[in-house]
Amino acid sequence: MLEDTSFAIHPGKDQTSKAVVYRDIGNLIAEDFSTTIFKFTCESGNVAIQFYTNSIVRITMNPQTDPKLNQSKSVIVKPEKVNVEASSKGEIITLATSQLQLKIKRAPFRVDIFDKLGKELVSETERGMAYRENGEVVAFKKMHDYDHFYGFGEKSGHLDKRDEKFEMWNSDVYAPHNPETNALYESIPYFMTLRNGRAHGVFFDNTFRSNFDMASSENYYTFSAEGGQLDYYVMAGPEPKSVLEQYTYLTGRIPLPSKWSLGYHQSRYSYESEVEVRELAQNFIDKDIPVDVIHLDIHYMNGYRVFTFDKERFPNPEKLISDLRKMGIRVVPIVDPGVKKDPEYAIYQEGVNEDLFCKYIEGETYFGEVWPGISAFPDFTEEKVRKWWGEKHAFYTKIGVEGIWNDMNEPAVFNESKTMDLEVMHRNDGKPTTHRELHNVYGLLMGKATYEGMKEQLDGKRPFLLTRAGYAGVQRYASVWTGDNRSFWEHLQMSLPMVMNLGLSGVAFTGPDVGGFAHDTNAELLTRWTQVGAFTPFFRNHSAIGFRYQEPWQFGEKYEAIMKRYIQMRYEWMPQLYSLFYEASQKGLPVMRPLLMEYPDDEKTYNLNDQFMLGDNVIFAPILQPAITDRAVYLPEGNWVEFSTGEVFEGEKTYLIHAELEDLPIFVKQGTALMQGEWVSNNQKTPQNVSMNVYAGIIGEKYQFTFYDDDGETFAYEEGNYLKLKIEVISSKDKVEVNVVQKQGDFIPEYKEITINGIGLSDGQKLLVNGQQTNYIPVI
Repeated sequence: MLEDTSFAIHPGKDQTSKAVVYRDIGNLIAEDFSTTIFKFTCESGNVAIQFYTNSIVRITMNPQTDPKLNQSKSVIVKPEKVNVEASSKGEIITLATSQLQLKIKRAPFRVDIFDKLGKELVSETERGMAYRENGEVVAFKKMHDYDHFYGFGEKSGHLDKRDEKFEMWNSDVYAPHNPETNALYESIPYFMTLRNGRAHGVFFDNTFRSNFDMASSENYYTFSAEGGQLDYYVMAGPEPKSVLEQYTYLTGRIPLPSKWSLGYHQSRYSYESEVEVRELAQNFIDKDIPVDVIHLDIHYMNGYRVFTFDKERFPNPEKLISDLRKMGIRVVPIVDPGVKKDPEYAIYQEGVNEDLFCKYIEGETYFGEVWPGISAFPDFTEEKVRKWWGEKHAFYTKIGVEGIWNDMNEPAVFNESKTMDLEVMHRNDGKPTTHRELHNVYGLLMGKATYEGMKEQLDGKRPFLLTRAGYAGVQRYASVWTGDNRSFWEHLQMSLPMVMNLGLSGVAFTGPDVGGFAHDTNAELLTRWTQVGAFTPFFRNHSAIGFRYQEPWQFGEKYEAIMKRYIQMRYEWMPQLYSLFYEASQKGLPVMRPLLMEYPDDEKTYNLNDQFMLGDNVIFAPILQPAITDRAVYLPEGNWVEFSTGEVFEGEKTYLIHAELEDLPIFVKQGTALMQGEWVSNNQKTPQNVSMNVYAGIIGEKYQFTFYDDDGETFAYEEGNYLKLKIEVISSKDKVEVNVVQKQGDFIPEYKEITINGIGLSDGQKLLVNGQQTNYIPVI
């Protein structure tokens, strides 16, 4: 079939375009195993295979030259020293570690990857690695009948991405957001496959516009890019959690966020004056509604010039920030990349004089129209520019700002293409190349510049960065919101699988705009969305100019009371949330999880879009439709306790659960524990009391978890100033034991002990804490 090392994929009968002709990599000509990089020369391309760990392998194919192995913007580790056994028998070359086995066929060149049990992970059949004469590269991989696909970063639609096609091209999409809206703000060319309960991952590290096709064939899927080389990593898993740990080992994990950034954020495009911001803040205080952050959108600036304030609207920003801080509220201003073309504007002057802006190859500065009008754009691919941009943030940090909001950083431009000209050249730290190649990493590198600059300026405090655009590895610098959604029930529904798939793509700190950004929200939608938002990793209410204000009190006392209760619950659950964020910072595991992550053997969880978990033991089943007070809830194996009523439900069954407007169905797994704090006030958000609710289980159950705490604001935890308790809960017929297996760290919290509450203890079942019949754990 492939004697001429090329093949065609023909269009459908009703199409008149010519067939797409790919040139297959062809037969193996020579191999070189003299180093830790296994090199293969084929008829139509060159391949390098590297093992990064025993469970992670990298395969790189360049059709023109030797593979380039040092250009990644995402991978932050170097290959470990891995013991690889290489052997050859007839037409098959075998490369094996303790966790992976590669079988390489010589003619034509094909690479099949298996796990340590010999189970197939990623394989090639009649088609393998190939390219087109226009520079496109493509990989064809076998698809199994029971393959389910997750991840792909920020994508609309359902949780399981089988039978879908995806484009990776950072795009400013105001409207619409619907299941066929393909390219959105974030491009994360990574996915996880779940097959018969076992998982593996693929990360295609190519920054060009790329595509994943999981729909066109029942026999294979493809990933391709408009240029560059095939460069992909396969992660062996085999559990979904293991895949996430392996992927984030490569691309990094979130820095531990500050506690205030995990609180409630209030935003609008825009709160247009200092007077309006002060009135807003006072309303939260007077109504005892928790808030940690007020965001300032573009109207705070002088003519939308970054690193400025409009002195008429905001005459004394430093005092405003100081006064709000005394109220327990921080201010997060927006910063866009576009720098207004204005010869009297200092930032523009510096950018021109120091040669910091993006240019064409002929040397002319690229200009595009954004909010300030005609603007230049910093070339964040250059270290000098990133350092300059980071230093400019002293404008904000000197007046008390600890967080920044990056928007328009796809980069978005008000033109037909919605972005920068593809012919623009980026200096790329001495390896110049076009915007066509580096478009998808512009936002990532802006985030790197911002985060690192602020970290240097904040005297040991943790910076907070929120970004709209990014690429694989964005989690190292920023939290991500899902962009300009709308106040539709369908968007509330879609936000759950979007956030869960972002979590499965390494982005643990993420969430949608609660209430919807554009269009007029309504009381019921905002209330139901606030219930969900209280338990998504990033919790911000944001609305657009020209549409209805949607602060919690805008729809009357009935709805205000419900939303206030759930925003307060966010703070009551902070000990649990913060421990999960600590786990995310250590292992890369998402805070908000699809049920399949904890129950990969349960097929009913594989496309469960309207339920989610926090950590490994709590399920949320929100109401996502108007005028509905009953919904089906599926509970996996185990027994589950409804949080508000204490009613016990047997797992592996579906129930019709009633939930009035004030109700959010929450289920805690029996035999586990839940950490809880208390809401005090906006001025005093640190709880004086922390409790552990232990849900008594059935005989023989054993559960382990880690409770983590620190000052929530500084990097002192890196020097040992933290509290970490490894705790086990053991349920038996006559007792429930809570044991502190390990205690680490020097942090002394304001609470002196953790109160233990036994939930659902049966008659005669005692609660023992560290072997004693008591109800608290001392922490100092």
